[in-house]
Amino acid sequence: MSSGYQTILLSAGFAGAVAIGVTVAIERWGGVVGGVIGTLPTTIVPATLGFFAEARDLDGFLRAVNTAPAAMLLNALFLLLWRVVPARLGRGSLGQRLALMSAISLGAWGVAAAALVLVLRQLPRAALAMRIFGALTTGVIVVVGVAACWRVRPAPRGTRRVTVTTLILRAALAATSIGVATAMARSGIEIAAGMASCFPAIFITAMIALWLAQGEAVQAGAVGPMMLGSSAVAGYALLASETLPRLGPALGSLVAWLGAALLFSLPARAWLLRRQARQAP
Repeated sequence: MSSGYQTILLSAGFAGAVAIGVTVAIERWGGVVGGVIGTLPTTIVPATLGFFAEARDLDGFLRAVNTAPAAMLLNALFLLLWRVVPARLGRGSLGQRLALMSAISLGAWGVAAAALVLVLRQLPRAALAMRIFGALTTGVIVVVGVAACWRVRPAPRGTRRVTVTTLILRAALAATSIGVATAMARSGIEIAAGMASCFPAIFITAMIALWLAQGEAVQAGAVGPMMLGSSAVAGYALLASETLPRLGPALGSLVAWLGAALLFSLPARAWLLRRQARQAP
């Protein structure tokens, strides 16, 4: 097996393994804290490693990894649909409502992602342009996330465990999206690769699993924190675009992950807990 295919399989396998922990985190700690913990940089790590190993050149790597913040902004809006749309679906069985909600959210993401890829292809290939765009979209994610969490919604801990089947499905979807993204980077389709690496496999399986196992309270309550926590993934991508070329894949990934956790995830968690305490009766 060629080293390229080995990289794709390793990236996909790593992504599938780490994906399972997100649902478990929300299940164990509730939607508010779990929503932030669940959006620590996870599947983006093997994605950026795959890009670094398989992109045709450094410019290709930078284009792929700096597309991730824009993709995460789409994911934040994807999550917002799961808060806004369910109340407008009307009556129907649980299965009907869930299937319709899934179709609406994924359809909207697909259309927006395709449009964004077309827009990004018009940007100059210069790395600076992509870095600026990535930084701006990361800032927008923070603003949108703060707005979504300004009024903290109830997000109790779940009372039922998420099934093993659901966890396996989540791992499979995450592994597939990262594997496809790495293959795209290898083929020179960097912007589409960056978009595919952030396909909302984690979020869609989290929303479905939590709705089925815990009810709409946990699912709806986790949306805002997950939107805000998404900024950590975008932040990781921005940092990785600088650290991996300078420090190498292992140390560069570690530094970028710690930076994203310290600059985004932990402050988001602390702010959410303060907001929650202030709004407590």
